[in-house]
Amino acid sequence: MIAILFAAPAAASKSNSFVPAIVMYAVLFAGMYFVLIRPRSRRAKEAAALAASIAVGDEVLLTSGIYGFVSAIEDDIVWIDIADGHGSERIEVRASRTAVARKIVQSGEADGAAKQ
Repeated sequence: MIAILFAAPAAASKSNSFVPAIVMYAVLFAGMYFVLIRPRSRRAKEAAALAASIAVGDEVLLTSGIYGFVSAIEDDIVWIDIADGHGSERIEVRASRTAVARKIVQSGEADGAAKQ
């Protein structure tokens, strides 16, 4: 039995067997591309599109779990109004654009977007 296992690679090495090896590596690379690389690049594009679409007045969810409304935008920084303070004060947090996990869509806005 062991002699058969050791004899098979020796017989295969005598013939011209580089084509199946190249095909195997190509299939392996294609599998890795579709499993690892392509989904990661798609998520990066979606995150960049979300960061570019943030506007003043949008309700957003930060990656930390904080909900708030965008009150100002300065280049790569967004100011998030998270709560009404005491009296006329507002409580704002400064965050990076990339810290925005998603925009919150109200039910009325979702219905309007679905009809268009």
